[in-house]
Amino acid sequence: MNKIYWIALAVIVFSACKNENFSIEGRITNSFESKVYLEKLNINGTVPFDSAKIDKNGVFKIKGSVSYPTFFLLKLNDQKFITLLIDSTEQVVFSADYLNFSKDYKVEGSLGSQKVKQLNDKLAYTNTKIDSLQSLINLLYLNDENKSKKEQLISKIQEVYKTQQSFSKAFVEQNPFSMASVLAIYQKFNNGNYIMQDIHTLKMAASALNSMYPNSVHSQTLYKDTEKLIKDIKAVEMKQFIEQYGTNTPEIKLPDVHGKSIVLSDVKGKCVLVHFWSALDPTSRMINEILVENYKQFNKKGFEIYQVSVDTDKESWLNAVEDDQLKWINVGDMEGSSAAVSSYNISRIPYNYLLDGEGNIIAKDLKGPALHNALSKILN
Repeated sequence: MNKIYWIALAVIVFSACKNENFSIEGRITNSFESKVYLEKLNINGTVPFDSAKIDKNGVFKIKGSVSYPTFFLLKLNDQKFITLLIDSTEQVVFSADYLNFSKDYKVEGSLGSQKVKQLNDKLAYTNTKIDSLQSLINLLYLNDENKSKKEQLISKIQEVYKTQQSFSKAFVEQNPFSMASVLAIYQKFNNGNYIMQDIHTLKMAASALNSMYPNSVHSQTLYKDTEKLIKDIKAVEMKQFIEQYGTNTPEIKLPDVHGKSIVLSDVKGKCVLVHFWSALDPTSRMINEILVENYKQFNKKGFEIYQVSVDTDKESWLNAVEDDQLKWINVGDMEGSSAAVSSYNISRIPYNYLLDGEGNIIAKDLKGPALHNALSKILN
């Protein structure tokens, strides 16, 4: 019985391995090369996977094994190659002529590879059209008559850009679980700009592919890149909002040294310094001395401090508050106050924003005598 068990297990394992084999049967007419190469396409380059001889009739065959849809380069040389997206059990049939190997080829039996070709063909057409229009613009002499023509050509280029962006967006939305969408997301125009600009579509594809193919380095990278992109965009938007408008500043609600939640907007009506610091940061402790002097002079005139600790050590925080004699509002969740730090785009400490009575930001990162000078102008 034990022998039968192991034989049965071997059959199952063999069958499972066999089911994961893919093959590429191809024919290349008028080939000057004797071999064709298959390279696995990773994030930072390619690695050799397999190769095959091309017989006198231009025929070759390659077999391999993958666990999920994988990007490959099928190459004759460094100038002639195409991108394939092959799944585990696909039987791919490929044909091309040597002269137009990279542009005019046929691939069957691989849905992913067909989608890749669709994306690359569309982008090649778009880039060619843009280059042609740009060449016409460059030929025009700058005079009143040609100025109108130039504007028309520029408008046409913008339309071509938008058409390509709409195509790529629709492709990803229609193929959220296809690894081909990774290619669509990372494709660029000839000017180096990414085609895909829609954050919602990026988030959808990144989430879908990461859940479907968690072991794929491409889906992992897309997920991480999307997370970082969204974070960066939010930081830029918040920074622009704070710096350009300074109104309706983000709310903060954190516990004070007694555990009571204090809301920033509750201090509205006063000139408030929102100050981020750490009890373990020497510079922050030095700034506290300056804050104490300013608080003594201007508190009765309507000045308040809402000091946010980024600490995680409560004892150190409480000791610093007592030792430095900080009589104003001091808050912190002892988990880094990350929500407040993120909302105010804080990348270093100490850092502060000065708010007027309406909660509008009127100054930032006030150091040394700058705070005293600002308060003197506002409250005297």
